[in-house]
Amino acid sequence: MLKISFEALEMLDAIDRMGSFARAAEALDRVPSALSYAVRKLEDDLDILLFDRRAYRAKLTQAGRLLLDQGRLLIDHAENVQREVAQTANGWESELRVALDAILPWAWLQPHIEAYYKESCATRLRFSEETLAGSWDALAAGRVDMVIGATGEVSNSALYSTQPLFDVDFAYCVSPKHALARATEPIQDVDLRKCRAIVVADTSRNLPLRTTGLLSGQDTLVVPSMQAKIDAQIAGLGGGYLATWFAKPYLRTKALIEKETDAPKRATTLVLAWKTGVRGNALKWWRDRLRDAKPPR
Repeated sequence: MLKISFEALEMLDAIDRMGSFARAAEALDRVPSALSYAVRKLEDDLDILLFDRRAYRAKLTQAGRLLLDQGRLLIDHAENVQREVAQTANGWESELRVALDAILPWAWLQPHIEAYYKESCATRLRFSEETLAGSWDALAAGRVDMVIGATGEVSNSALYSTQPLFDVDFAYCVSPKHALARATEPIQDVDLRKCRAIVVADTSRNLPLRTTGLLSGQDTLVVPSMQAKIDAQIAGLGGGYLATWFAKPYLRTKALIEKETDAPKRATTLVLAWKTGVRGNALKWWRDRLRDAKPPR
């Protein structure tokens, strides 16, 4: 049988914060004698001394401090559980896990997150980043509830619902010091194949890995992030296609130059994706919010 109640922990918390039994009793709307009796009973039940009563200010003993510190964690957890249960009863998920595909910049997403919080939406958000098949893999494995910016076909498509976002255009970019910077345009596949391609690692754990914009037999340098890909291309370590919204700032400063290729990479439609039949107010909010979303500039 538990000897410690949440009510007792709240009394200890009030005494510690207010500095005296009298002030704590007033804050809790109880008479001081009732508070003293409750603390004495808890001390008897636990067979420990919780307060050193020799000082003018109520001071916790070492054992009392440990009990209160751990008790505050329990109170916080209980309040969170209570809040999440109420949210769930009202249709709000306790947490929405969202994967942002690396094809989209975080800066594009931030205004949408700000709008979410301004509307005081109740669900906690947890974001992660995935790449290529990794976005679908995270959804299939249940690591996320929704993907923003997924691309490509997926097996068992009936298991997923999608909503189009917008198309992404690509530019083939190299450093001005790269050998292809001086190549005659449009660059032929035979010349591209001789150039190392910089690619972002596919984050899939279970689904087959995907590649995009590569030629058979082409050497590759696999990097962990989109920014690493951009940095590697600026350094002249290789070339590759970049979403135009990633390329534009570097093309303006001439850190990268765009080259026309004989068979350019086609525009791709990005989608919002979630498991069919999954519902919740937070998921619905994001679906509505991104229905007419504009692409990054």
